Amino acid sequence: MEFKDYYKVLGVERGTSEADIKKAFRRLARKHHPDVSKAPEAQARMQELNEAYEVLRDAEKRAAYDQVGQGAQPGQDFRPPPGWNSGFEFNGPPGEFGDFAAGGAGGDHSAFFEALFGAAGRQAGASRHARPGQQSPMRGQDHHAKIVVPLEDAFHGAVRELALRSPEVDATGHVALHERKLQVSIPKGIRAGQQIRLTGQGSAGFSGGPQGDLFLEIEFAAHPRWRVDGRDLYLTLPVSPWEAALGAAVPVSTPDGTVEMSIPAGSQTGRKLRLRGRGIPASSAAAAAGDFYVVLELVLPPADNDKARALYRQMAQELAFNPRAQFGAEQ
Repeated sequence: MEFKDYYKVLGVERGTSEADIKKAFRRLARKHHPDVSKAPEAQARMQELNEAYEVLRDAEKRAAYDQVGQGAQPGQDFRPPPGWNSGFEFNGPPGEFGDFAAGGAGGDHSAFFEALFGAAGRQAGASRHARPGQQSPMRGQDHHAKIVVPLEDAFHGAVRELALRSPEVDATGHVALHERKLQVSIPKGIRAGQQIRLTGQGSAGFSGGPQGDLFLEIEFAAHPRWRVDGRDLYLTLPVSPWEAALGAAVPVSTPDGTVEMSIPAGSQTGRKLRLRGRGIPASSAAAAAGDFYVVLELVLPPADNDKARALYRQMAQELAFNPRAQFGAEQ
């Protein structure tokens, strides 16, 4: 997927005011609209202009785009890094935009737009503000943000101070990021993708209506040893050939401490062993804790000296082992 430089599409610089972005779009639209231009690429060019304007006129989309696009060049291969939008506080309920789309481009939007904002981003902001003349009390808009926390928080719970950034348009029409800090309790047993609801931390209400809520979607920071799948954890465990062939008791690091795991004799790479109930804890009495899976990976000693090479030659002569015997006599 190619990176799209929306500023270049509209012919403006980063930091350009909202008013100047609108002027640039209108000027180019008058030139390239299919009702005016007879160029064969007019339709595609107009779609490109519409997409760029949709992102850069919206303070939230623009701030997110500026964040993820730092240092990227037009046309270069681009993939949004994991967690690129964490810490951004968006208007609207969870999932409105900022989540990766599963498929390609939708409608008149490019795959690049979809990868950043998702399908729901095409309608984001349609109902963010009260209608002119609104008199009756109206509840404030909900907000949502994605936050990254250590995996260990799911095992012990934690109270963390989080800094959330939200874009605001100043009096000159320029977008600036406003930061606020919150104390958030991370409950034990929470899973990636679950949401914490902070009542009254969204937008102010209208005409005396209550404030909206803030929804925080949990994402775990990458762990150096363990991989998360729902409530289950996975560890790739290196073992020596003799441990796999003869069996062994090997120490294994789990979130609850080190346990001694029995490696059955005759194990091969890819064998999966389970420690029941040692995954992410249950969040309630009705739920079940996850499991901890150990995936074996055979690691060969290097033949980097005369003694090691002699041992390998002796094994080759005395064991008469052919790992490709199942392929037939020609092997």
